[in-house]
Amino acid sequence: MEEMEEELKCPVCGSFYREPIILPCSHNLCQACARNILVQTPESESPQSRRASGSGVSDYDYLDLDKMSLYSEADSGYGSYGGFASAPTTPCQKSPNGVRVFPPAMPPPPTHLSPALAPVPRNSCITCPQCHRSLILDDRGLRGFPKNRVLEGVIDRYQQSKAAALKCQLCEKVPKEATVMCEQCDVFYCDPCRLRCHPPRGPLAKHRLVPPAQGRVSRRLSPRKVSTCTDHELENHSMYCVQCKMPVCYQCLEEGKHSSHEVKALGAMWKLHKSQLSQALNGLSDRAKEAKEFLVQLRNMVQQIQENSVEFEACLVAQCDALIDALNRRKAQLLARVNKEHEHKLKVVRDQISHCTVKLRQTTGLMEYCLEVIKENDPSGFLQISDALIRRVHLTEDQWGKGTLTPRMTTDFDLSLDNSPLLQSIHQLDFVQVKASSPVPATPILQLEECCTHNNSATLSWKQPPLSTVPAEGYILELDDGSGGQFREVYVGKETMCTVDGLHFNSTYNARVKAFNKTGVSPYSKTLVLQTSEEGC
Repeated sequence: MEEMEEELKCPVCGSFYREPIILPCSHNLCQACARNILVQTPESESPQSRRASGSGVSDYDYLDLDKMSLYSEADSGYGSYGGFASAPTTPCQKSPNGVRVFPPAMPPPPTHLSPALAPVPRNSCITCPQCHRSLILDDRGLRGFPKNRVLEGVIDRYQQSKAAALKCQLCEKVPKEATVMCEQCDVFYCDPCRLRCHPPRGPLAKHRLVPPAQGRVSRRLSPRKVSTCTDHELENHSMYCVQCKMPVCYQCLEEGKHSSHEVKALGAMWKLHKSQLSQALNGLSDRAKEAKEFLVQLRNMVQQIQENSVEFEACLVAQCDALIDALNRRKAQLLARVNKEHEHKLKVVRDQISHCTVKLRQTTGLMEYCLEVIKENDPSGFLQISDALIRRVHLTEDQWGKGTLTPRMTTDFDLSLDNSPLLQSIHQLDFVQVKASSPVPATPILQLEECCTHNNSATLSWKQPPLSTVPAEGYILELDDGSGGQFREVYVGKETMCTVDGLHFNSTYNARVKAFNKTGVSPYSKTLVLQTSEEGC
């Protein structure tokens, strides 16, 4: 379950979620962290002014992602908070886990109220730290966002599973290890505290004492509070709106908020979404199993390459020693070439192992988190996050597409030394290939007339040279960080066009592309310089 820990931490504070709320984009935030990243917007951007002006733009705009872009802003590490064109620019800071967030617009006034009840500044806006989408809060403030009780339950179970031996809750100084738990008092006791504070006489004689582990299980299985509607706090969720993808109460239906929507029973939708998530997990589980087997294959390839390298070097040394002095200088050159080939093969395989290991760890963590969510018995809480989880599971499964689990390097050293020429031909001595292998693809050509930028996104297009006879199985597009830093992969696939979203405004990026097949990868194309637009243009 340790690989699931990343799913349970807030993107702002980097700690386990505390009182998590669900944003409309399906991402979660601690309630306190959500308050900390609120930004006050100008009066012209308030919901009232938008309605007065007759603007048809909703407070929360679900932008369609370009289908050709494989990485979101959160995945690529690119992106800045635009929020609103007229909003004042505020310097960003980074949370402990590297997510860029807004600091508070102004220090919150001291209050004795809880974070959920404390007043929110008028015209406040919150920007999701993960997908960078903005939302102007209504009069309810943060109370308008539902609480993620399923996530709270998963965190509780995870922390309990990692906790050490249960301690007595009544020891004055250093707590001793608990020996019993009273189910009626809901308290863990050590033996001295039990005899002193819970004697087996009088009314306490009827209390049931159980082992600590059993008591922890009973705590875990205790029923949770029934969820209530965010608009009508006295009403429980009883139905599910299919269009809005959210649980609703009877009063919401009476007020006509969902009169033209398809509304279904909460229990039926709970079972349906649990079934869909389970089916999606089955496919992802198969991918994870294939990835584990693929990693074993790659590790075996490393060993095989090492063995082949040793054998090849021994043969080469034996042949060169027969030529004595005349071959000594040439022998060193040939050995250097063998070592270079050896290191190249190892680097390609090890890089693929590292890349696949990271993806497998993320996949396994998502699987474990989903399995814990499926155990949740709260239909309303489950349905609040099930759609987003189902999409994530399908997206993760798609990333294990064709070619991902295929080695990019062979274990054989396709070289041999021909020692038949005469001594006078020593200076022309060179390797010859034992078996013909298919060559690598030609270098792709960037089509400058089709490459462009729009706001903070860039579209790139490329093609194979017209006279190229070696087919390419796919392409790798790389982009730097906009500050002259290292290149990183932003697209791997068969398409010859890609749109990358979430770049910084008013920044200069360098892009390059290369082709690959089973034999290896081609050289990089010429580097293309891209300039994004100024913010708000």
